[in-house]
Amino acid sequence: MTQYREIHAPLRTIMTPGPVEADPRVLRAMSTPILGQFDPEFTRMMNETMDMLRQTFQTTNQWAFPVDGTSRSGLEAVLCSLIEPGDKVLVPIFGRFGHLLTEIAERQGAELHLMECPWGQVFDQQAVIDEVKRVQPKILAIVHGETSTGCMQPLDLIGPACRELGVLTVVDAVASIGGAPVKVDEWQLDAVIGGTQKCISVPSGMAPITYNERVERILTSRKKVERGVALESDRRDVAYPIRSNYFDLSQLQDYWGPRRLNHHTEATSMLYALREGLRILLEEGLEARFARHKIHEQALMAGIRGMGLELFNDVTWKLPVVTCVKIPAGIDGEAVRTTLLKQFGIEIASSFGPLHGQIWRIGTMGYSCRKENVLFVLAALEAVLIRNHAPIVIGRGVQEALDVYEHSDIS
Repeated sequence: MTQYREIHAPLRTIMTPGPVEADPRVLRAMSTPILGQFDPEFTRMMNETMDMLRQTFQTTNQWAFPVDGTSRSGLEAVLCSLIEPGDKVLVPIFGRFGHLLTEIAERQGAELHLMECPWGQVFDQQAVIDEVKRVQPKILAIVHGETSTGCMQPLDLIGPACRELGVLTVVDAVASIGGAPVKVDEWQLDAVIGGTQKCISVPSGMAPITYNERVERILTSRKKVERGVALESDRRDVAYPIRSNYFDLSQLQDYWGPRRLNHHTEATSMLYALREGLRILLEEGLEARFARHKIHEQALMAGIRGMGLELFNDVTWKLPVVTCVKIPAGIDGEAVRTTLLKQFGIEIASSFGPLHGQIWRIGTMGYSCRKENVLFVLAALEAVLIRNHAPIVIGRGVQEALDVYEHSDIS
């Protein structure tokens, strides 16, 4: 019989747009003893997690809780709980994850209306508002931080306009939550989906979401409690029940709310992890955390420019937690990534679609967003590019980053 050795995962410096390094305090929390999901101590942790999520999303919404599953599970839960066959859904696409929203909506039987702009750009907010007026959709589904291009779509005008027009806004904030402002109430967003494995620095496995009473009204109209746990008062005819059982937000409300409906067995250790990640985030403070991400972004960008490399997303709508670097002509981008991993234990990312093989993507997210990581990735990238005979300016990358740090409050 084959004998399998104990896991010994190598230490890596993970500088991708996700997953990133988990905070050691989060990993310690995950080793906490298991509790039953309806143990009063555990339900107290659930309530605390909901409260911390409200603060992180900057909302007073009653409903803020995680869906068990990767970030995609949150997107699917919200969209499949809202979309009825034939509903109009408008999706502005400016990268890979706009296509994902389209894919999910299409499988729910939506009547899709798409806007597209070149990867590396974002939409003028008025253009989106004008298209909403023309299409009159039930839902506008849009990405906030697009990691495939390192760009961030402004939403502060789109949200209020959709609210006035009676259109629901569903926002993918997986990449931005915890690293850049996501002002759910101020921007009048109806449903927002986050992720754990990026700026919150928790392993992938939960999708924090929040939504308001406008969304809840639709969930209530489609609610159908599964037979095995339903009471007589739950039994009623529903024209278009939510198709998914697992991703049924109307039942998840009863699981996370006072009723404690036995919908599924909670991912106990992941809940410990998320609670600790949120505790750390709020202990640092949202504004301080956003400022920290901006300083490390500036240092990384300065170092990249100092090497003589060209930034792909050096624009006003840059996503502050992802920096995209154009691969120099004649350089094998995958060979550089392989050497960085093999010789330095550093992982950076390539990209997708029309940008595949054109750019590297370097994440500065959450716990990975630290001075030693930024300086290490700049020094290692310079060394690998020298070995690949790239035409760079030698010795300036780290120095330029140090100049940024010496004029900041980052220790």
